[in-house]
Amino acid sequence: MSEKTWTIPTPVGQLLGRLPAFPGSLMFVTGLNRALAKQLNADVTQMLLGKKLRLCVTDAQWAFDFEWKNDRFLASQNRGSADLVISASAHDFVKLARRQEDPDTLFFNRRLAMEGDTELGLLVKNTIDAIELPMLDLESFKPAQVLARLRARWALRQSH
Repeated sequence: MSEKTWTIPTPVGQLLGRLPAFPGSLMFVTGLNRALAKQLNADVTQMLLGKKLRLCVTDAQWAFDFEWKNDRFLASQNRGSADLVISASAHDFVKLARRQEDPDTLFFNRRLAMEGDTELGLLVKNTIDAIELPMLDLESFKPAQVLARLRARWALRQSH
């Protein structure tokens, strides 16, 4: 029996789509840097340099713009086109992050789309496939967990 898929309800997606994009991109690259940046090979980072990337969460109507610069991913306020756009639903991105779904399967089932620089798209896909990423722990994203981490950081900053 197959697992039930979920989507963000349209009214919620419309509301999320009205939020400013840059703060979301900042949060996204923070997670991306923690999970991925230190594991990238020099040849990969060299090919990423100067490239504008966009991740689109279709049902949330969110787009995260970012680029590789100064040995890390940085959020960008890219108002134009991106070199590579990767699109999928929130459900499919979570499945990818948790390694419960293969990107090729999603791509061939038309649930994951890559548009733009084909060579860059293959580089991103192959790099993610080759890296041992930690399993995404959704528990750490619960509001109580996030607030506890923020309070701890705030307390640490106040003590210095």
